[in-house]
Amino acid sequence: MERLLSMVRGRKWAFFLALLELLGLVCWVGGLALILVAIIPSVFTTMNMELGGQFLRKVFERYNTLTGGVVLLLVVTTAYRAWMSREGVEGSHVPPVPRREWILLAMLGVMTGAIVLVIDPYVATLQHAAFSAQSEQEKHVAYEAFFRVHVLIRALHLLNGGLALGLLVVKFHQWTHPQEMSGRKPRLV
Repeated sequence: MERLLSMVRGRKWAFFLALLELLGLVCWVGGLALILVAIIPSVFTTMNMELGGQFLRKVFERYNTLTGGVVLLLVVTTAYRAWMSREGVEGSHVPPVPRREWILLAMLGVMTGAIVLVIDPYVATLQHAAFSAQSEQEKHVAYEAFFRVHVLIRALHLLNGGLALGLLVVKFHQWTHPQEMSGRKPRLV
C-alpha cells in the first residue's frame, strides 16, 4: 500500500496527468476548430440541408461526449493536484491549484453540462420535428423554432471553446513556468 501511495505522489504521475489534461484540452479546442472550419462547410457544400443536418447532429453528439469526458478528466486531475498540494501530503512537489483554474473549470463544467444534458437534446428534438414536418406551414414553424435555439447553442459552443482555450493557456503557462506557481522566485543565472 505504501508503494502505491508513493507512486501516486510521484512526479511522474503528476507529469502524466498534466499531459492528459493538455491533450484533452487540445482535442476539445482542436475538435471544435476542425468542425467549424472543415466539416461544416464541407457538409453543406456536398449534402442537402436535411442530410447534412442529420450528419452534423451525429458529429456534435460525439463531440459532446468528448467534451464531457474532458471535463470529467479535468475535475479528477485538478482534485488530485489540489490534494497533492495540501500540506499533509509529503514529497508531493505539486503547486496549489490557482483560483483562476478553479473558476475556468467550474464555468466549463456548468456550460458543458447545460449543453450536453439540456440544450443539445432539446435542439435534437426541434431538428427532428423540423425534418419530419409534413406541410409547408408545419415546416416553417418547426424550422423557425429550431433555428432560434440553434443560434443559442452555436454561441454556447463557441463560448465554451473559448473557455477551454483559456484553460489550456492557463495550464500551459503553469506547466512552462512552474517556479511562478510554487511561490519560488526564478533564479537569475
